[in-house]
Amino acid sequence: MRFQGRVVIVTGAARGIGAVTAEAFAREGGRVAVLDLDGPGADAAAKRLRESGAEAVGFRADAAASAEVRAVVEAVVGQWGRIDVLVNNAGGFATMRATEDITDEEWDSILRSNLTSAFVCSRAVLPLMKRQRSGRIVNLASVVARGGAVRVTSHYAAAKAGVVGFTRHLALEVGPDGITVNAVAPGTTMTERVKALRTPEQTREVAQTIPARRLGEPIEIAEAILFLASDAASFVNGATLDVNGGQVMA
Repeated sequence: MRFQGRVVIVTGAARGIGAVTAEAFAREGGRVAVLDLDGPGADAAAKRLRESGAEAVGFRADAAASAEVRAVVEAVVGQWGRIDVLVNNAGGFATMRATEDITDEEWDSILRSNLTSAFVCSRAVLPLMKRQRSGRIVNLASVVARGGAVRVTSHYAAAKAGVVGFTRHLALEVGPDGITVNAVAPGTTMTERVKALRTPEQTREVAQTIPARRLGEPIEIAEAILFLASDAASFVNGATLDVNGGQVMA
């Protein structure tokens, strides 16, 4: 198994791509810390992993709150002694709206949950990864950061473009310490959030704009994340892997 005994933190892992990613790491032998703002959801996800035979623990934490993230990192290290992989998956957006209708508070909230969270969580694990001389950080970007063919909402697009830029710079900075930093940019994926944003007809219309003629599945995004976190990607650093069925070709 690719991650036997390795310690993995996945943020935003109570549901959606994060939950499926946590399950995939667990199947591959990883010890998984499930972090989410939804505490009961994180606990439930970790319980499911333990029931499958994995080692897992859930944490209620805001991935953009420094003190809360530091407490999670300390707890994980206290339990398992190390951190090998960080998946910065927390984020998303809830409503499609025009830019002129976005409030200052909503703009700040979306950038905080999607971009600041990646910075805060990465900063928290870097000292340990540097001491280990090894580590993998995988950030979740989006197809909307790679091209303008998919209409969502401008604050989310700006935040995810920031994730791509942050990924490149951090990879350059910490590569000499044995740490790789990469991103996955999913196309439109059939999560519960995506289903809630559009009617079935709108979803079918989106699928027709994708050369593969369908939306992605969460497991397809998870497998890309696992690849970048694995030994097979040891010489991949600063890359953004597009997993979008040809929706945008950057």
